[in-house]
Amino acid sequence: MTSDLELLQSYADRNSQQAFTELVRRHVDLVYSAALRQVRSPQLAEEVAQSVFTDLARNAGKLKPDTVLTAWLYQVTRRTAIDVVRKESRRQLREQIASEMNAMNATAADWTHVEPFLDEAMHTLDETDRAAVLLRYFENKSLREVGATLGTSDDAAQKRVSRAVERLREFFTKRNVMVGAGGLVVLISANAVQAAPAGLAAGISSAALAAATAGTGTTLTLLKLMTMTKLQAAIIGTLVVAGVATPLVIQHQVKLREENQSLRQQIGQLKADNEGFSRQVAQLKRAPAPRVEVSSATNPPVAQSPYEQLSEFLDSHHELSREQIEAYLQQNQRNAENLLAAYRMSHDQSYLREAATNFPNTPVVQFAIIADKVFPEEQRQWIDAFKASSPDNALAWYFSALDYFNSKQPDLAIQELAEATHRQSFDTYATQADQAVEEMCDLAGWPPLAAKAWAPSSESMSYLPSLKRLASQMVQTQQEDLTQGDATSANSMASMDMVLGNTLRAGDRPIDQLVGIAIEKNILGQLDPAVNYVFLGRPVSEVLAELDRQKQAIRDTLNAKDQLLPTLNEAELASYFERKKLYGEVNALLWLQSKHSQP
Repeated sequence: MTSDLELLQSYADRNSQQAFTELVRRHVDLVYSAALRQVRSPQLAEEVAQSVFTDLARNAGKLKPDTVLTAWLYQVTRRTAIDVVRKESRRQLREQIASEMNAMNATAADWTHVEPFLDEAMHTLDETDRAAVLLRYFENKSLREVGATLGTSDDAAQKRVSRAVERLREFFTKRNVMVGAGGLVVLISANAVQAAPAGLAAGISSAALAAATAGTGTTLTLLKLMTMTKLQAAIIGTLVVAGVATPLVIQHQVKLREENQSLRQQIGQLKADNEGFSRQVAQLKRAPAPRVEVSSATNPPVAQSPYEQLSEFLDSHHELSREQIEAYLQQNQRNAENLLAAYRMSHDQSYLREAATNFPNTPVVQFAIIADKVFPEEQRQWIDAFKASSPDNALAWYFSALDYFNSKQPDLAIQELAEATHRQSFDTYATQADQAVEEMCDLAGWPPLAAKAWAPSSESMSYLPSLKRLASQMVQTQQEDLTQGDATSANSMASMDMVLGNTLRAGDRPIDQLVGIAIEKNILGQLDPAVNYVFLGRPVSEVLAELDRQKQAIRDTLNAKDQLLPTLNEAELASYFERKKLYGEVNALLWLQSKHSQP
């Protein structure tokens, strides 16, 4: 039988679609099943699978001769799934996703206990051990085939597989999943790879080859259009209409209340309210519970809980040394994602500058350069490049509007604001380097739970100050229009400011939601409560009341988190932080409340 690498070489050298189709046929079940465990949705799993094989088509000629294709596909699937799920887990799908996450908590058979942690457990193995397990038990290869693929003897392959399975068993034991090595391999062999939907292989082959031919700029758009479910199409259609008819969106999403404060006052109050929360997210700090002083001679010290141990470790570990970071980069390449992770773990702008030099056309790099003002004298050039590479991302246009306001060109700023309200996405790339940060901490010797907890906590929020300044400029412009008697322009500006606030309120992080609420409350405070504004459709007081209720609900959720996290065992903490990485902090907090707040 022709080997994977021979088929891949045939495609790379002669553009053999037949060879590529055979590769998809061989590996689609593995990729689809790994994706499904991550995204918990068959439709999203198909999208991940298409994206993975598109990456394979693009990189066919770049893979090393000793690459184990099964292991390569598995790793790309994991990273792609994390990114796709976070992008899809927005406000419109929150109820659906929460339901699916609750379903993951069902405890019936052994596989139900193993499945949620399987991919995390596989990730703890080194590259060769992981490849051995994938070949032996995911693809059910013989030991001879495993040895041939890894370049070892049958006996060596057997020893490697046995050692890897024992490490997996130890991983599950630490999470209170008791299963023997023999039982574990039976469960994995029987359940880890499910049959992909009929026709998926053929569809993926066509889509991946078409996307590879079309170029990198069209991949996600093409794949999403081809795999879009009716629900997703309806949601996206709604977003498009919302962009064109902003007043209608506002009518359905806001209710009012009288409150008259300036944006700076609101932002100042918001900062004061949430500084403590931001530090908790970044460092997982909490005050130690009061303890009664007793004689150590009769009562030994109480053992620390997993959360106390985690908090104590993270309190003293905020960054990695340059040696630790360089060790990771040497082992994992200096690509854009890894350089951004290095910047997050060191705050050393040299890593960001290196990413800008080597990957200037990558949107996440452009975003970081703009948000952190790495090249202030070139800010306009970077913004224009960001708009060109990510025309559907409203953030690019908001950055542009702020830059025009700063350069005293309000007419151009208003044009950019109007463009922003018509964009279909709002991507902060917050999770882009989460996996690399976790791997970097793992390699540096951090406890696995600490690495998992720190990855999402280290996400940058540097874009929020820029959006606050932009909202302030919009309020100032609106007031100037009113002073000049131009009510139409003033109402248009107020409407666009509400769209900005509403977009942040729909985010998956509490801090984004709170900033969005502050922006909306401030612009509403500038309006005449006696006027029935067309873009609102309701009294101002009702909208303000609704915003206050949401703000209080967020605070209640955060207070519940502070009380519940210290009660979790290590496995539950790992599950919480995994959900935070995959589904966003808001959905992770909802899961935490629903699972643990009941008596």
